[in-house]
Amino acid sequence: MKLIEIAQVYVDLVNLEKDVPDSEFHAKDEINALRSKYHNLLMRKMREENVEFSGRFDAMNKAFELVKKERLSA
Repeated sequence: MKLIEIAQVYVDLVNLEKDVPDSEFHAKDEINALRSKYHNLLMRKMREENVEFSGRFDAMNKAFELVKKERLSA
């Protein structure tokens, strides 16, 4: 997968997790597991492509920036 594709999936999962009610704990757990998986994929791909980030939080912010930039250019 390309970096932008991984970032898009990750951002979608973060946003989805916010929209799921707390009463749906099984769904939230599954989304959280996928979000964590894609966050790790995101950081691995960023390292492969020499995208600098200082930690998990910075990688998350860069993912949102990449997706925003991609959507604005589309």
